[in-house]
Amino acid sequence: MVVQLEAISTGKKHNLIAIIFVLSLILSLALPVQSLTRVEKPVRVTLSEPLTIRWRYDSGLSLNLTPAFDAERFYLPLAGGVVVALRARDGQLYWRAEMGGELSAAPVADDERLYVATETGTLESGSRRISGALRALGHDGGVTHWMTPLVVPLRGALTIKGNKIFAGGSDGRVYAFDKHTGGVYWSIPYAASFNCHPTAKDSRVYFGSEDGSLLAVDEATGKLIWRYRTKGAIRGPFAVVAGTVYFGSGDGYIYGVGSNGRLQWRTRTGAAVQAVKLVNDTLLAASLDNFVYLLSLNGSRIWKRQMPGRISAQPLTINDAALFTPLTSSAGVVLSLRDGRQVNTLPTGEEITTSASPVVVGDVILLTTMHGLLAFAPPQENQVKTP
Repeated sequence: MVVQLEAISTGKKHNLIAIIFVLSLILSLALPVQSLTRVEKPVRVTLSEPLTIRWRYDSGLSLNLTPAFDAERFYLPLAGGVVVALRARDGQLYWRAEMGGELSAAPVADDERLYVATETGTLESGSRRISGALRALGHDGGVTHWMTPLVVPLRGALTIKGNKIFAGGSDGRVYAFDKHTGGVYWSIPYAASFNCHPTAKDSRVYFGSEDGSLLAVDEATGKLIWRYRTKGAIRGPFAVVAGTVYFGSGDGYIYGVGSNGRLQWRTRTGAAVQAVKLVNDTLLAASLDNFVYLLSLNGSRIWKRQMPGRISAQPLTINDAALFTPLTSSAGVVLSLRDGRQVNTLPTGEEITTSASPVVVGDVILLTTMHGLLAFAPPQENQVKTP
């Protein structure tokens, strides 16, 4: 392109720079824009489609504790008080940290830190005494940011909501900790021990006790709002909808208890129920009677399906399917949530013996096995190329 400038007087030379700038801008806009040759989009895994093992982490130190995760990493709890941080997409080891003692509850992570509960045994006057601790570890190197000593260990799983970490202890106390400092916001005593997965919803926190009680506690103050008693241990996690709590008990029932602590309904299964999960206005319950149940919110059964083993881990649900890890089986089983039909399997190559739940980050699903981890993902990652 040739541009002629006419009748530019000597006194107007100061305008020349501005004119040239405008013309340069026009020329740059007229040129074709170079496109990126490769654009990656986040891949969301579909449980009903083929999944293969993308990577594995070998270890003979697996525990019955569900790994924690954030947007990029899995945090695997191991025997001997060890935690390893692995990149989700390829299993690369970021760091390995040793806490000392043993891990006592399933860890949890947020965008800032990883939170880990441990126990340590000491000999006093010939008897064994177990103490506990809660730690916050940095994401980048697993360095301890703070530690809170406890008289006895925390059990079950840790739960985060806002600035608080909730947990139950083997001493019959429930706790709320400040996630930034480890300080105790509140703790309340109870007559029985806890080995539960607390659930925080709206302004309440729900804890299940080993004596079969469900406790509804005010999130801000720790004040006990109500208690409902069953005849079996309650370990959660729970589903909460509009103030109604849905949960399973070791007595073989699935319960719906209203916001006032009164029973709305209960449905019997053949054995203890470890977890109840809300899925699209329905309740998915896994029982130790080898069956999976899908119920409506009023307790009526939609379908029931037998599995190749007992279900002690919470299922992983994605869109219209659920992944279960039956004990004594050699594969994860995927059921359609619409009708309970089996639509996929994830072979593990060995018998499943852990109650750790499957978890997902991006397009990678992680299953804990006796000998480490298996990371399942779609056979090929979707890529969008622009000419």
